[in-house]
Amino acid sequence: MAILSLMPKILINTLFLILISGICTAQFTSQDTLRGTITPERAWWDAVRYDITVKPDFKTKTITGKNIITCKALADGNRMQIDMQQPMKITSALCEKKPLNFTRNGNVFYLDFPRTIKKDQTIKIDIDFEGKPREAVNPPWDGGWIWKKDKAGNPWMSVACQLLGASVWYPCKDHQSDEPESASLTILVSDSLIGVGNGRLIDKKPGSYTWEVTNPINNYTIIPYIGKYVNWTEEYNGEKGKLDLSYWVLQQDEEKAKKQFQQVPGMLKCFEHWFGPYPFYEDSYKLVESPHLGMEHQSAVAYGNGFENGYLGKDLSGSGWGKKWDYIIIHESGHEWFANNITTKDAADMWVHEGFTTYSEVVFTECQSGKEAADEYCRGLRNNIDNDIPIIGHYGVNKEGSGDMYFKGANMIHTIRQIFNDDDKFREMLRSMNKDFYHQTVTTQQIEKYISDHAGSDLSKIFDQYLRTTKIPTLEYKYNNDTLSYRWTNCIEGFNMPIKVVGSGSSVWIYPETEWKSTGVKNGANFKPDPNFYVNSKRK
Repeated sequence: MAILSLMPKILINTLFLILISGICTAQFTSQDTLRGTITPERAWWDAVRYDITVKPDFKTKTITGKNIITCKALADGNRMQIDMQQPMKITSALCEKKPLNFTRNGNVFYLDFPRTIKKDQTIKIDIDFEGKPREAVNPPWDGGWIWKKDKAGNPWMSVACQLLGASVWYPCKDHQSDEPESASLTILVSDSLIGVGNGRLIDKKPGSYTWEVTNPINNYTIIPYIGKYVNWTEEYNGEKGKLDLSYWVLQQDEEKAKKQFQQVPGMLKCFEHWFGPYPFYEDSYKLVESPHLGMEHQSAVAYGNGFENGYLGKDLSGSGWGKKWDYIIIHESGHEWFANNITTKDAADMWVHEGFTTYSEVVFTECQSGKEAADEYCRGLRNNIDNDIPIIGHYGVNKEGSGDMYFKGANMIHTIRQIFNDDDKFREMLRSMNKDFYHQTVTTQQIEKYISDHAGSDLSKIFDQYLRTTKIPTLEYKYNNDTLSYRWTNCIEGFNMPIKVVGSGSSVWIYPETEWKSTGVKNGANFKPDPNFYVNSKRK
């Protein structure tokens, strides 16, 4: 997704100044802990399925709805935490058609069962909700419900809620570690409007549209789109067979969209080559025009990039290559592999989502324009790196780290690709990662170990350096009498990343540590670090 990285640079810097000052003066609250941890009232049950119904009222900016939660007891339990953010409220809760007592603590409701739910038992809970949900003032960066009108004056509605959480509009177990294995979304609208949701349309009646996904899905990517939409479809022959492609745009934008969305089949071909089969063949692939810039809503990617290449017409890398393709189509679709297929258990590890997805832009540039162009694009992204706070955030409080998870994350991955020194091996690692963690939630430790195992060497110091500090390692080196001497500085203790140095048409691998080392090298006066490693250098 594009919470911070997609904002104009000056706005990013301003927000981070605010963020840093806030961290210095405020502590996390009990509500942050309730939101970000697996509390005892969450731990004993697993979300199996959500069946959500929502009816928005455009005039009053209110919604009413129901979520039927199917869950399985992982242990005995009699008290359940359900998240529903203020000012929204739960009006009733039933289990086996019997009312449940419930109490509220801020953004959390506690449902009390009259008897203990036994381990391995599966139950359904019917929860009715209503209220005036938080309105997104500047979506998608400021989350909430979106109430807009299209150019013809028709209502146009949706939601953006990553990090803020799906509980901003519907009751759920609002934690990334627990995805329902399937879900449906019924959207009730006036007869003049169309409701679009995730997955496939399984039921359509006057003023009612029911969509279903048959795969695990993040809470925050279950999203309604409501507007005066038109639709067309095509078919893509992919690695797992035929994949339905469906496009939903406002009537006045159909002609522009049909031209711009021609990038989709090429994107899918590239990403399947690099990352493996699209992860949700059963649920189709969709692009849906949205009243905000874009978001990785699973099997219903939000698109609002103005039907032009680049990011709102600009190249974030400054290399020129980012104007060759539509940023939102490429980036948000890349999230189908990294964020939707592989999801982090805690928001603190969101670099796995954003670093790899930003790297999907690099590999798409490579598919389209070659490896040299991809290298230039990736290096150009470094101009957006702030190195303000570490990429990995605080655990257990629903807090991501630095926005550098996008551009710095991608450059760390590109650096690791150089260490692999075998593009086929590196690509196979990305493909097998999506296969081995298929439809799973993970930790950064799992991903770090996985990459190290496939590299055949321990990369833990590299991950610690780039993810857990703001320091960019500096290679200090000198050349005298056919001897190249070198060491790492501005780095963590024990940092030992190998690096390739190039010059005068030749190259050599060196293995610096924090103490000076030397290697005999002929004609090494012009050697310098390979620019595809994200490091600084200083010649002594």
